[in-house]
Amino acid sequence: MPNSPIQKILFGSPGTGKSYRVENIIIPDELKITDQSNIIPTVFHPEYTYGDFMGKLMPLTDDSGKVEYKYYSGHFLKALAKAYKNIIISCIKYEKDKKEVTEEYKQEIGKTRQEDFSIEERSTLKQKHSKIIKQPENVVLVIDEINRGNSAAIFGTVFQLLDRNKNGWSQYPITISDLEKTGLLQAISFKQYFLSKDKGYSFEYDGDSCKEETYNKYLDYIFSDLSEEKRVRLQECKIKLPPNLSFLATMNTSDNSIYFMDSAFKRRWDWEFVNIEDDNQRNVVSSKRVKLYNNDTCAWNDFVDKLNEFIRSHYKTVRKIEDKQIGYFFINEEIITEEHIKNKLMFFIWDSVFSNNRKPLTKLLGMTERERDLVTFGQFTQKDVVQKFVKKVIDFVNV
Repeated sequence: MPNSPIQKILFGSPGTGKSYRVENIIIPDELKITDQSNIIPTVFHPEYTYGDFMGKLMPLTDDSGKVEYKYYSGHFLKALAKAYKNIIISCIKYEKDKKEVTEEYKQEIGKTRQEDFSIEERSTLKQKHSKIIKQPENVVLVIDEINRGNSAAIFGTVFQLLDRNKNGWSQYPITISDLEKTGLLQAISFKQYFLSKDKGYSFEYDGDSCKEETYNKYLDYIFSDLSEEKRVRLQECKIKLPPNLSFLATMNTSDNSIYFMDSAFKRRWDWEFVNIEDDNQRNVVSSKRVKLYNNDTCAWNDFVDKLNEFIRSHYKTVRKIEDKQIGYFFINEEIITEEHIKNKLMFFIWDSVFSNNRKPLTKLLGMTERERDLVTFGQFTQKDVVQKFVKKVIDFVNV
């Protein structure tokens, strides 16, 4: 199984194109994922729990008022199930391809039984089989705003699975509950039903009835690439992350109300800083324009460059200035109007960049002594102030 998993957190200032990089570069180009069913997206937030991540039992009331309980798989369990199912599909195809190659070779040499093959013929068939590639499709769990949730609590014991060997499999397995195992099996498309004491169970895979032997064989396919001592069995509630399951997460480093991410958790991820200038972002947004009150004002990328220059010029008074700049995707519209500027950009400037010191803003706007104190956000977003702010930013020269 030649898949190489990615386990990475992309971080940087807001609007630097972290999600753009994930969706348009890493997923299609590096993971080679084109089937949208292999992408499982989620967003962490303060109310997001282990149950949302792994799965939880929820009451369901039917039309008659009867309450039943149903297990709903969480985002992680869905991604794991999809990765496991892709492995099973690739193994079934691999066995089918091996059988076809064997039958073709039998016809080629005029023999019907492998027992009659010579040593040389057996070696030739083995070489033909070695050329058959068993490569399951990749699956990715995309976690947006990973630092807005309590990651340690959300991952729970799954945290241990993040330690991977060179072959891409988890170094250590974890044990899941019977309920989680049942939910995982159902998400993979395995089902079994109790018929009676005499008839026992009936088995299904992917909607088709199958024998118990086939059912267990397909389950054992999941960990078949592992050596005997490293192999685990899902039937015994043991799981590992496979090489075809990747994790991609994003986080804005400027967020103030975030959960602490401990070093042990951080150590299990690769980290990638997404800079404002990365991935040719400036040219990607070159068609975007700032249009204030129906007047075409300037190019959006020029405005972003000048605004960041203005912010950087106050590095002595603005803490963590790297995080206080904005990216070209901060406002992701073709036409950026005064509403976008006021309600998103100027609020960010007011609330996150110069929240402790308004003097850089009053100086930029050239306010008189009488108007020196910029007291409210409402004052900052008056029509004439908005127009002046954009013009002053565009004309800004750091001296």
